Amino acid sequence: MDVKCSQLLPSVSTVLADPRHPLSDDTCLEKLLDWFKSLINAGSSLLLLQENPCLTELILAVLREEEPNPTILSFVLRLTGIFAASESSFQHLQREVVFGAFGEAGPLSSALWEDMSIRSGWVQGVHSMLQHFSAFQFLCNSGSLDVIFTLQGDRSLFIASGANRLLACVLIFSVQSEPSRLLSSKDCDWPACARMIVARVEESLKSHSAVRVKHSLKLLTTLFEHNQDAWTEILWSRIAETVESLLREESVQAGHSLVDLFLSMARSSAFSCPECSLWKLVTLALKNIILTQSGPLALGLLKLEACPQAIQMQGLNILLQPMGCVFRAASHSLESPGFLAGPSPGAASVESLLSSRASCISLLCQTLAHLEEIQHLASLPVEFPQQPLLHSVVIMLQFCAGLAIPVSSLGATISKTLIGCFRVQRAALSLLGALSLWATSVCDEAMEQIFDVLLVYLKSPDTSPTVLKKAFQATLRWLLSTLEPSGSATDFQRHKPFLREMLPVLQKRICSPSWEVRDSAVEYLTQVMKHLRGQEWFWQELLPSEVLPLAEGLLDDPESYVRASAVEALGQFSLIAGTGLKRPGWDSNRSNKAANVGTRLLEILSTDSEGFPRRAVIGVFIDWLREGHPDVLADPEQFVSRVIQAVNRDLDWEVKVTSLELANVFVAQTFGRFGVTECPYAADSSSASQPAHRLELLQAFCRVKLFEFLFGALRDCDRPVALRACEILLTVKSKICKDSCLEERRLELDNAAQLKEETLRGEASLCDLTLLIDNSAKTISQDPKCLILFLETMDLEGLQRSLDRSSDHLEKSPQSLLEDILSAAGNAEDNEADCY
Repeated sequence: MDVKCSQLLPSVSTVLADPRHPLSDDTCLEKLLDWFKSLINAGSSLLLLQENPCLTELILAVLREEEPNPTILSFVLRLTGIFAASESSFQHLQREVVFGAFGEAGPLSSALWEDMSIRSGWVQGVHSMLQHFSAFQFLCNSGSLDVIFTLQGDRSLFIASGANRLLACVLIFSVQSEPSRLLSSKDCDWPACARMIVARVEESLKSHSAVRVKHSLKLLTTLFEHNQDAWTEILWSRIAETVESLLREESVQAGHSLVDLFLSMARSSAFSCPECSLWKLVTLALKNIILTQSGPLALGLLKLEACPQAIQMQGLNILLQPMGCVFRAASHSLESPGFLAGPSPGAASVESLLSSRASCISLLCQTLAHLEEIQHLASLPVEFPQQPLLHSVVIMLQFCAGLAIPVSSLGATISKTLIGCFRVQRAALSLLGALSLWATSVCDEAMEQIFDVLLVYLKSPDTSPTVLKKAFQATLRWLLSTLEPSGSATDFQRHKPFLREMLPVLQKRICSPSWEVRDSAVEYLTQVMKHLRGQEWFWQELLPSEVLPLAEGLLDDPESYVRASAVEALGQFSLIAGTGLKRPGWDSNRSNKAANVGTRLLEILSTDSEGFPRRAVIGVFIDWLREGHPDVLADPEQFVSRVIQAVNRDLDWEVKVTSLELANVFVAQTFGRFGVTECPYAADSSSASQPAHRLELLQAFCRVKLFEFLFGALRDCDRPVALRACEILLTVKSKICKDSCLEERRLELDNAAQLKEETLRGEASLCDLTLLIDNSAKTISQDPKCLILFLETMDLEGLQRSLDRSSDHLEKSPQSLLEDILSAAGNAEDNEADCY
């Protein structure tokens, strides 16, 4: 602790202990605790207490108050736990402080215990303290374990969870405190404290009380998550039969807690053996727990490499059961191929869940989400039935649109439930998009059904904006997946009918009164043009249509999000039109429009009142610069100069950061033209290292007013802007000033010599640099020779370090924190007086 903080700490302790100075903001207490933790981690907690007796006085003063502030008392309990985590400090504090904080004489036996913040502070304090045997003995001898068991059922989930973690830590500590003891399933072989906790767990599991069973299962889950030692397997052997009896009950209690327990155990190396009794109970759980609870278990098992394959197959069948019911609801066949075949043991319960509207929607949304998630696994451990699943998803989407014809009473019920249900529509379309991974193995008939159902949702006026967005995304994924292998003219013949129907839909959606719909339609157009830019057959359909003129009209849309999407679409179109070959149907009028897009985008960059369209314009210009748009290739310097001039006065920091990326791309390309090596470790033998060529390169930067722009950004009040500008200047400095001769003509620079001297001594501050830049930028940014000396002189590396530290590092210092607490306490009296 530095001297200033040690001087402030007694006053802060006095303020915190004084009930007349309540703190209006308790976040400072959290910061104070973090500071004490960092001090203890860096040194001795006992020495800290001895050098600052005010801390012990603060704790005792608060503990002795009859009606302390609950927030301050909670803070003191946590602070005591932090210090008592060291055995030497525990002994130093034990008599009054530890017993007063965590013993029966403390808040436990007072009315203060009803306050949730105090119970929370007690749990956190005890948890922090439990780092040595003395603290463990104190908990065992003080009756604290009974308190912790009671807190398992606290009405605050945060406190109940903390109590579970604390009990698990006590059990682990008890076992590890006697490492020589050989544990077995016999009760007498366990340490006394561990024996008591395990007995409580067994008693609760047999109690037939849903609440007590749930508490014990949560404790076991926490234990197996945090400890994978061999003794946990011995503990499991003691309670496995009791857990099995829970699974064999007619109505399984605490199903969610059992699922969490089994997954935590399945991830533990202690239970990885295929012959472990865990897997027998997992199989039983998949069979007996209701589907809404066994679904997450099945998903978790499919993600585990250590899970036996037979159990993973059972888990996959669990996830597919609802899809099989949906399939049979619209099919005269009682069987379906793959894993959906045959009546499963839980078919009756699945049909029961699907018969109720609320449970049907919940179950199907959960199932669809789980099935989508497993599509992203690197490799499925079992064969995946993609064909029947695809068919079921299409049927489900048909039910939602009122197109499927039910063939049973259950089908009629499902149909009534799903018609117009946007939650299921959205989840089903999301899964359908994910299933495009299997596109190469899908037959033509199934492919036609997929695109037909997608067109239904794209055309329907009843499709909600969120569902329509999912439909566009799924359409794009299937379109691209079916084209990836070849992308030939044969693909055009396959997709020609779909594209011809799709374009009028796109035109209609672009003109929708809903801005979300317009936005989704233009986003889809942008992606399609980007991914199908080389497909002649695509442009044969797109160019004669009115889609592009309608999209251009959205540049004047009242909604800024739509304008931004239209900017991206027109920018993409202009890039393709400029860099690609002439397309059939490409008339001169449209060519002129494509050529004028740059002028229109510059106008938007200069005049649009919202940030989103302006950011989109810069993003488009970066793509143009990178990919060689004709407007850029004609005169890159003029192009960049016009963009910089338009951005110079912009107040949106994201626009400025993005425009700096444009400047960075231009800098890299200019270096490339002059043959400057990109590798920082390569010897620079390029012509740019020669003075004449170096000046020529700098003149190119000066013509676009690059340095004036970078120096302006370096003074920006938004740190990300200044940092990015500094990084670009460092890149330029590393290339331009490499091996430069400072014996060349020295120019008269105000304060330059003084700044260089300060820099070499390491005394130049951020303010010094920015002030110098402010005073000198205009005079030197257009003089290449002056720039070389200026870049050599500036301590850009030091400036970058200052900007990297973040703008509020001073305000977050411990000294500032202590001063803030004192200031807040002083202002409290003034504020109280002001009220009158």
